[in-house]
Amino acid sequence: FAGDPRFNFILLPKNVGKRKAQIAAIRSSSGDLVLNVDSDTTIASNVVTKLALKMQDPAVGAAMGQLIASNRSDTWLTRLIDMEYWLACNEERAAQARFGAVMCCCGPCAMYRRSALVLLLDQYETQLFRGKPSDFGEDRHLTILMLKAGLRTEYVPDAIAATVVPDRLAPYLRQQLRWARSTFRDTLLALRLLPSLDRYITLDVVGQNLGPLLLALSVLAGLTQFALTATVPWSTALVIASMTIIRCSVAALRARELRFLGFSLHTLINIFLLLPL
Repeated sequence: FAGDPRFNFILLPKNVGKRKAQIAAIRSSSGDLVLNVDSDTTIASNVVTKLALKMQDPAVGAAMGQLIASNRSDTWLTRLIDMEYWLACNEERAAQARFGAVMCCCGPCAMYRRSALVLLLDQYETQLFRGKPSDFGEDRHLTILMLKAGLRTEYVPDAIAATVVPDRLAPYLRQQLRWARSTFRDTLLALRLLPSLDRYITLDVVGQNLGPLLLALSVLAGLTQFALTATVPWSTALVIASMTIIRCSVAALRARELRFLGFSLHTLINIFLLLPL
């Protein structure tokens, strides 16, 4: 590709992180649309076309494609993560898109309107977290900035991008911790946005942030009951199990794939690993 005049490679003197690399590329770009693709991601041949069609509406500032795990068949964990991605894209993002505000256009495959990006780059570059330059959550923060600028963000389910996902628990937990930090931090930035968005988005944001807290409190209450009274908290276990079965059954029905029933295992990972972390 280096010999092809249509491509321009920017080699920075040192590794300055994803955010500054993005900014260098955006400032050197000239097209109306900018496509961000992570280095571990392969996009389908029609992705640019599919996303560009959605971006024909000048009110749309960003659009993301559907993510799948390219290494899905490697381990039990990659199979679970692939289902997790399907749920995140085709439940969460798809629902948000109906109301014009996908809250995070995922980094592996997202297209942005360059005219809007250029106006937002200074805010994007100078974001601080606890007084230090931020080095995580680039995709979510950039999406929030687009929404703050009054633009819509969209999800395009037939623009497929295959990305490599963690195949071991330790890297997966580190990734989830990084994403959780980004979610909670940028939710604070999004609170002022909510009155200007559809009421469903408010419900969704509140649910996403309170849900894990309520689950953690339920588990702690159950463990306390067991420690103090030596009785098993069957009601807590039954409610969590019922919610898990309902969610996985609905996913299996919508995707027409029985494998989603196996996503029940993720509830155990969530309770015993992700919540404590």
